[in-house]
Amino acid sequence: MTKRLYRSKLDKKVGGVCGGIAEYFDVDPTIVRLAWLIAVFCAGGGLFAYLIAMIVIPNEPNNLISNR
Repeated sequence: MTKRLYRSKLDKKVGGVCGGIAEYFDVDPTIVRLAWLIAVFCAGGGLFAYLIAMIVIPNEPNNLISNR
């Protein structure tokens, strides 16, 4: 089975982007969320990048949720 990047339906606060990235890289979602916040406040492009990621990254299929 190939590893795919999806937006998380179970571990989400806003759009599931950070939860999906954390699942893909097998890291704690809090770390990913903190990295996004730092990007928003320091670099200024973090919010724009998050919105683009919400559009580009597909939702997690329902059959993957039932396998957890």
